[in-house]
Amino acid sequence: MNRVTEFLAGIRGLVLEQNGDELRNWLVVENDAASAYYEMGNQLRASFPADSAELEKLVDRCLPEEDSVPEGKGSPWPGFKSFIKEYLEYWRDVDFEDVLRLHAQLSALLVSCANALANPSYGTLLLQTSLSLSESLSKLVMNLNRQPQLREQIEGPAADEEAGVSKSVVELAADIIQKFFTSCLTDRSSPRFAQPKGKKVAVYLFANLTLKLLFACDKSRLAMQMFTNLSASGPPLSFYPAPQRVTFLYYLGRFSYHHGHYLRAHMCLEEAYRQCPPRFQKHRRKILTYWIPANLLLARFPSAALLQRPEAAGFGDIFLPICAAVRSGNFVAFHQALARSRDWLWDKRFYLDFLYKLKPLVWRSFTRKTFMLTWQGPTDGPSNILPALALDDLVTTAGYVQKLLEGYVPAGPGAPSPADSVLVPPPGGPRHLMPSEGLIFGNKRPDLDSMESVVAGLVYSGLLNGFISRPSKRFAVEGAKKMGGNAVAAGWPNPHQTILERFREAHEEAVQTFQRERAQGNKNAEPPGELDDVPGWVRGLP
Repeated sequence: MNRVTEFLAGIRGLVLEQNGDELRNWLVVENDAASAYYEMGNQLRASFPADSAELEKLVDRCLPEEDSVPEGKGSPWPGFKSFIKEYLEYWRDVDFEDVLRLHAQLSALLVSCANALANPSYGTLLLQTSLSLSESLSKLVMNLNRQPQLREQIEGPAADEEAGVSKSVVELAADIIQKFFTSCLTDRSSPRFAQPKGKKVAVYLFANLTLKLLFACDKSRLAMQMFTNLSASGPPLSFYPAPQRVTFLYYLGRFSYHHGHYLRAHMCLEEAYRQCPPRFQKHRRKILTYWIPANLLLARFPSAALLQRPEAAGFGDIFLPICAAVRSGNFVAFHQALARSRDWLWDKRFYLDFLYKLKPLVWRSFTRKTFMLTWQGPTDGPSNILPALALDDLVTTAGYVQKLLEGYVPAGPGAPSPADSVLVPPPGGPRHLMPSEGLIFGNKRPDLDSMESVVAGLVYSGLLNGFISRPSKRFAVEGAKKMGGNAVAAGWPNPHQTILERFREAHEEAVQTFQRERAQGNKNAEPPGELDDVPGWVRGLP
């Protein structure tokens, strides 16, 4: 029993001295621990059976609570003693080969640690230990998540009694680690907008650890409540060291991206990239991996200078062909560019976003090119006739591209000239297209109604400026005179600026709605934040 009593005596000394760093080094839980821990486990099994109450008595004797605690010193407290008892039982019963049992034991140990950390007087002592144990649980959970059979054995009986649904192994671990996050967030050692002290110094450490676990296991949606709590009572991110700031903004940017908030994703990832020193190329590359796609979906393409940086190696081969196809309105090149990088794009969950959400930008460029090829302005001086794109012309050009997508090829030099003879079908007949591969839907031929729908959608989204005249079957461009007669610039405004303008309009509408509700006496109406506010990113005083 010497190992056990020696261990408890050492723990008591660390508690009295409030030495949290060294306490973390003592309270290890992984299988690479020193032989002394295995010897202590053998002694515990020999002297303290599972159903014995003697272990708790031993902990009480070796870790007595101090009656008088000098300033700067500490004392064992009930929650800490319960945690130490759980820790000794962990080493008594642990079997690193039995992963399921190990998960249950480590989870229970962390719950006990979280309860001890919540102590307002001495809980800070366990801060480093809590981080260390949480990292160990995260590593175990990510390993389990790659083994479906073992994972299902844990998730099957683990049910939420109130909701009546099972929780995943990742959700179970995230719930435990968020207990530490909550203890740190609600700590009152310092005001919210002052330099963090006490447990508050670890708010973003636990947030980042939770986010790392959730994203690694594809459960990012579970981070929503954490971001909500940070927005409500979290300390400003700027008070924390650069590694914590960059990591948090990286995950917040990814979260915003995967939930369709591309402007928020851009703001977070841009700031993360700016604050990450150039020597950390691996980290900057991870940020770029999501920052570039977020900007693509905002119609903002990466510069050549950015893609030439070391951390962007290989990205040009992926993104430049996509950008070129979008700029030129080339549907054939667009699908080829996506197909060429399909595996990488699919793995990063960009493929479907690009396929469906970049297509309006391709249509914008395509209609612009058709207008430039077909519109002939008045030749006898100024005219009141609005520049217009004939929808019949759009049907013709779209029909030509549809055939190219189906595998038709241009005829030889001696081919006849009619439009329907310019392309010849492939030997096996037109290629069968998936619904997403055709201009409209698979092999459906573009017609007047479908082109009118496409143009109407572009007008509604602000990518085209004008209106559809159904009697004349034309899209009429507005504002050409204000642009010095430049119908192209008037009818096809800068898409990135258009998207930003839509965000500004939506924000102004939210402000007006709030003011109207307050004027009507609704005191519960919440004011919208600033346009550049990102839920979860606390920047400073409101």
